[in-house]
Amino acid sequence: MRFPTFLATTVLIVVSQLHAAQRPNVLFMMADDLNNSLGCYGHPLVKTPNLDKLAARGVRFQNANCQFPLCGPSRNSMLTGLYPNSTGILGNAQLFRQTIPNAVSLPQAFRRDGYFAARIGKLYHYGVPNSIGTNGHDDPASWELELNPAGCDRLLEHPDIFSLIPGNFGGTLSWYASPRPDEKHTDGLQAKDAEWILERCAKDKDRPFFLGLGFFRPHTPYVAPDKWFKGYPEAEMPVVQGVKEDQADLPKPALGSYKKEQDKLTDDLRRQAVQAYYSAISFMDAQAGKVLDALDRLGLTENTLVVFTSDHGYHLGEHGLWQKQSIFEESARVPLIIAGPGAKKGVVANTPVGLIDLYPTLTELCGVKAPKNLQGQSLVPMLKDAEAKGRGWVLSQVVRGGGFKRMGASAAKGDDGKRIFGYALRTDRWRYIEWDEGRSGKELYDHETDPKELTNLADQPAQAEVQAKLSEQLHGIVKTTFPASGKTPEIPQGSVMYNPELVDP
Repeated sequence: MRFPTFLATTVLIVVSQLHAAQRPNVLFMMADDLNNSLGCYGHPLVKTPNLDKLAARGVRFQNANCQFPLCGPSRNSMLTGLYPNSTGILGNAQLFRQTIPNAVSLPQAFRRDGYFAARIGKLYHYGVPNSIGTNGHDDPASWELELNPAGCDRLLEHPDIFSLIPGNFGGTLSWYASPRPDEKHTDGLQAKDAEWILERCAKDKDRPFFLGLGFFRPHTPYVAPDKWFKGYPEAEMPVVQGVKEDQADLPKPALGSYKKEQDKLTDDLRRQAVQAYYSAISFMDAQAGKVLDALDRLGLTENTLVVFTSDHGYHLGEHGLWQKQSIFEESARVPLIIAGPGAKKGVVANTPVGLIDLYPTLTELCGVKAPKNLQGQSLVPMLKDAEAKGRGWVLSQVVRGGGFKRMGASAAKGDDGKRIFGYALRTDRWRYIEWDEGRSGKELYDHETDPKELTNLADQPAQAEVQAKLSEQLHGIVKTTFPASGKTPEIPQGSVMYNPELVDP
């Protein structure tokens, strides 16, 4: 009687091992503060050969957008599969465990399903550069292993970094061409750590892995080895023109991310900033290339899903804005490339999608059990057929006023201190924005004729019908971004997380 039991157990073990061997690995790579200035997205100057190569063997999403153009809210949304209105995270000093403690994060779902889940660098929010080398605002339940290297860019080079506010780097335009090689910088160390993990995973192919690799570049300070700066001559760097004319038809909250210190920018400084940003991108691309090469060398490429994206986009002077926290195209749009099992090779999907869609996509591709309350859509249809439309829209939001940190500049633009929300609905053709349900302004841009969003068509009679339909659609979608209770989870009073800082021993 024991033989059938033994046989059944043996079959179960064999089937389980076969299932594990068939399930894809996941390499989830993120850049920090990266817009779509990549070669594969058609940028005429920026050199990103490694990410271009990745795009050539996968699906590149042309119109991917974040859900909130700020590190903390965006990353919490992406890694929980919930909109910021359902996480309650609207700033950088919070983590979703404070508001929805029982939520299952994306890597946690993989870990629960038998995957080895590891993190290197910035997946959840980190204060940059001061939290480099620490766990930042990490979520311990998400990972089995965490590695936090800190390179010369963390402490050694701080005295040499130029900043619009001397000594202030993370939230201020700042940059430095370092004399030290790639391998001495944090992102270079992270690439080496990723190779180390992949080498060990390659020896245990019965257990699939989910490796999260979060690069810190091109986030300020834009620090990269000087060899990368040489590829971008300062005199050839573009400076945005016609800003005053562009701003004339904008509502005040649209410019609420402006920072007073940016008044110091001259055209020479603007060129230097752009040069440094592009250099940091190329440096980051080279580190991503080392990791992708390791996949090839170790025979892991064919069974590994590779995702590359950013937490949000970034302004380089467009509309008179720099950095993030607007819901213009430059700030809300992100690069997104998915390559590997289940994805077509070398195709472009034009339909609008969001970072919130990654959770249901990856769990479906890997056969991992996902929570039932995810709010994104699966991108699997687009990975199989780039012409698939899916929802056909993506929603982004931002906060203005109300005493939120990093919102002080909005007061200078006429904000009365009341907290308001801005929502941007991006469809195939249109970007439609309402501030405080339209009471504080509206914006409408036609991407067929105005891809740089220079002409606000809101409230023009010729677009009245289009605007009315988009407004109705926007309001309907916003209602779906809240939890079943209809109320945004609140952070317990006094529950503020502070960025840990690495100190020089």
